[in-house]
Amino acid sequence: MSRLEAGGGGQPRGSALMRDQDPPQPLRTSVPERGEHRLAVLLRRHREDILTDWAHALHAHALEHASEGVPPRDHLPGFLELLADAAENAHDEPGAREPQALTQEHALERLEQGCTPEEVAFEYRLLRACILQRLAREGHGPSLTELELLDEAIDQGVIHALTRYGQVRERMLHALERVSQVALESEDVDTFLPKLLRVLMEAAVAVDGALILLREGDLLRLRAAEGLGAGRAMAEGFSISMDQGISGEVISGRRPLQVRSAATDPRMSYDLPRELGLRATYSVPLLHGETLIGVAHMGSRTVFDFSESDKLLFRTMMTRATGFIVQARLAERERLARDEAQRSLAQLNTLLEAAPVGIGFLDRELRYLRVNDTLAKLNGQPVAFHLGKTVREVLPGEIADTHERLLRRILATGQPVSNHEFTSRNPDDTGPTHHWLGNYYPVRAESGEVLGVGCVVVDITKQKEVETELRRSGELREQLIGVLGHDLRNPLNAISASAYLLQRSEDLEDSAAQRAVERIRNSAARMTRMLSDILDFALSSMGGGLPVHRERANLHDICRSALEELQVAHPGRQLELDARGDGWGWWDPDRLTQVLGNLVSNALNHGRPDSPVRVEVRDAGSEVRLSVHNEGEPISPELQAMLFQPFRRGAIGKAATRSVGLGLYIVRQVARAHGGEVELRSSRNEGTTFTVRLPRDAPARLTSSPVA
Repeated sequence: MSRLEAGGGGQPRGSALMRDQDPPQPLRTSVPERGEHRLAVLLRRHREDILTDWAHALHAHALEHASEGVPPRDHLPGFLELLADAAENAHDEPGAREPQALTQEHALERLEQGCTPEEVAFEYRLLRACILQRLAREGHGPSLTELELLDEAIDQGVIHALTRYGQVRERMLHALERVSQVALESEDVDTFLPKLLRVLMEAAVAVDGALILLREGDLLRLRAAEGLGAGRAMAEGFSISMDQGISGEVISGRRPLQVRSAATDPRMSYDLPRELGLRATYSVPLLHGETLIGVAHMGSRTVFDFSESDKLLFRTMMTRATGFIVQARLAERERLARDEAQRSLAQLNTLLEAAPVGIGFLDRELRYLRVNDTLAKLNGQPVAFHLGKTVREVLPGEIADTHERLLRRILATGQPVSNHEFTSRNPDDTGPTHHWLGNYYPVRAESGEVLGVGCVVVDITKQKEVETELRRSGELREQLIGVLGHDLRNPLNAISASAYLLQRSEDLEDSAAQRAVERIRNSAARMTRMLSDILDFALSSMGGGLPVHRERANLHDICRSALEELQVAHPGRQLELDARGDGWGWWDPDRLTQVLGNLVSNALNHGRPDSPVRVEVRDAGSEVRLSVHNEGEPISPELQAMLFQPFRRGAIGKAATRSVGLGLYIVRQVARAHGGEVELRSSRNEGTTFTVRLPRDAPARLTSSPVA
């Protein structure tokens, strides 16, 4: 891997990457053993022995001084070959005694490894000692000319290496200082990267263009470009996959890659380098530990191979840039997280201040960390008084005892407590009594650890007062309905009985008078049914349930008897009964008669007058199903949702005035009192059907309906 310079100057003509493509130059290993060529013969014949001795000596020195270890010996074989050539020429051409090799690559690699100039000089001094020891060991006595040549070659190698070392180091330190300055002046990655590439191009004359691609998920996306073709590249904003082209090879190998004749290289996945005619490209991965950050490329249209110093400078700058990119991304994530936390805190503050309920947070010692003004007012103390104080120091004694037990249970179990009602009074029993509703929950960290307790407290004193007043009004209204319903039965019975006697009287011969008496009887009957429904509603609303008295009965017989009475009352309408199967069960016959009467009356009122009302009784195993069907306008879904509620009427107009809207409500209550339920189906094509499911043997506990 040596690189030679002719006459101490000229263009470097070799590198490690170039030798991957150029065939190696064979070393001359045999020359005539003439006395004047003894040094040249020894250097060629014992080259490997000399290098082994040198490596062992350096290893011992490294162990003794705890240094970085033995450097690579790749450049030294070429140096020894140069010495051998110089030893031959010293006799043939006495004037050509100065060696023409420079060990710049060796010096540059040692610079990249962090060695000092003193260490590089020591390595070459040690090489001279190993050569002299090998001469002595082999019994060769070099001539004075050869010894002078050896000393001069080693000294010149050291001088050239250290000179180059210093130049490259100064150049690199200057570039890194510029990189640090650019990093300080940049607020983010997109500002930093273009400036970084401009510094590179100023420091490396051979570089005509450079670009950096950063990893975004499974893609590499162009983030910065400078120099040749940069404007077009940034305008196109291209991105490639992680395994594509030269970048993909750099990523897979995790090492730099030199490409000669890049414009014609088949691995080039982007058309722009071909159009620009790039000769050389050099690419390095941007790595942070084992994490890939991106890939950086530099290219040239003037050289086929970048110098080792340019490549070292590029690698060093990209390493420094990788650190800045990682720090900038971390800083950006931190800034975003901080902004999000500030937004969340601002939202929380707004919520706390605007909330009409009391909100507070307590730590594990039950000390108030934060309370809003509403909770502070509910507790009768300012916000500042709460902070840092415990529940016992803020709340009255009895309430503090209750809440301290409750909050410690939440901390221990991690389970929230909802809808906790409590009452507070002044210690001297003066002033109004207050009612509160509290909800308490654990405050957890992301790990699930319980950090404290949050609470939401609402003053429900007014709601309790309204609730009490409504309950009293409801009880009074229900009592009034019950009294009216009960007391009105006696005068209604008297009216019905009197109308019956008048109708049977022989003195009542006028047909108009007969019709008037019939209207009185019908009106009294309707009023009696309304009062019965009102009394049933009052019983169910006051929590006593709808009473039923069970006995073994046949639903077929109950329906047949009820329909006969209804047919007499409605002679102009057609009523049909279809009863099949076993109709026996334990039911209240009077209540089921009431159910059938309400359903048939509803069908007669809302069904089509020219169509029959059909009643079906079906055996369904453990239950019997009673259905009442009529044709007519369907019931809308909106009305179906509230049809079984009290005081709801199924139609508007004349038919609706014949009831108080309790008929279907009573039907559902009777069904539930028997352990059953009512179902409704209504459509324009199929008509309207109410179906009552009645278990034959309802549980004993279902002797009355629950409160609706």
